[in-house]
Parts: sequence; C-alpha cells; structure tokens
Amino acid sequence: MDNQGITVSNDHLRIPKNTAPVTLWVHPEGQVRGSLFVRQQSVNHAGQETPLEVLNQSEAFLVIQRESPDELRFYNRSAIVRVDYLEQEPIELPGAVSLPCEVHMMDGSLVSGTVREPMAADRARLFDYLNRSEERFLKVHVDGNAVCLVNKSYVIHVTAPAPVDS
Repeated sequence: MDNQGITVSNDHLRIPKNTAPVTLWVHPEGQVRGSLFVRQQSVNHAGQETPLEVLNQSEAFLVIQRESPDELRFYNRSAIVRVDYLEQEPIELPGAVSLPCEVHMMDGSLVSGTVREPMAADRARLFDYLNRSEERFLKVHVDGNAVCLVNKSYVIHVTAPAPVDS
C-alpha cells in the first residue's frame, strides 16, 4: 500500500522466469537438488536464459528452489562447486570451437568433456577459455545433453587429452 491506503501492484516490474532443474554441489553442504530461476528471454541471445548465464552474474547470491526440503534458499555463488543439468535445446554458437578437456577438482572429482564456445581465431585455446576473467564458471559438455558448470575457484588443474591416432 502507498501512504494513502491504496494498494499498488508491482506485477509490471516482475521479470518473467522459468525454472531449470539442476543438481548442485555446494561446499560444505554437499549435493543439492532443485531448480534455478531463469529468464524466459535471455539478454544475450534468442531464447531462454541458461544456467551458465545465471551463475556468471555478478551478484553474490542466487535463488534455488530446493526439492527436499521444499523451500527457497539463497546460495552464495562462491560456495557452489559445480552444477549439473541436462541442456534441453543446445544453443548453436557461431564460431564455436570444441576443446576436449579434463577438469581436476579440489574434492578429488574429475570432469571429462568438451568445451564448445565461440572464440576468436587468435584466442581459441583451452588456456584462453580458462582465463576469461568475466566468467566465474566454466561450461563443460560431458555426455550427450549433460552439462557440468564448474566453479573456477575449485579447480586444481585442467588437462587437454592427447588426440588418439587412428
């Protein structure tokens, strides 16, 4: 209500969002299942906002709708070790390169997959992708539509597997 007793609606100020099911590994809590809230329209491309866009935002906290217990929680992005999800419709990125990699994590886990990102020809190395300073999380395609978003702060080292001779 405003100061004259009139109810004011802020619905026109709300940003329409959908939920995206994810599994998070949070330090020190462990595995958390729930959903991220993603914009129905990304500000960066056609279609829905991606979990990577949500995780790489600058705000310290993000909102997770937990499954069990069924509640909203505000998680510190710095405490999120990794996020796994299934990509419903992979976004075709012009100029994308595929870079196989193995990400060795502080908790002893290994994430093997491929980075598929658009990169300038003179900056198209795995090293260049890892050093993008504006991104807190790396996106690794692990199997089919399965994606793992890895917090750089929890990475010990990354290797590029040697190509297999045929």
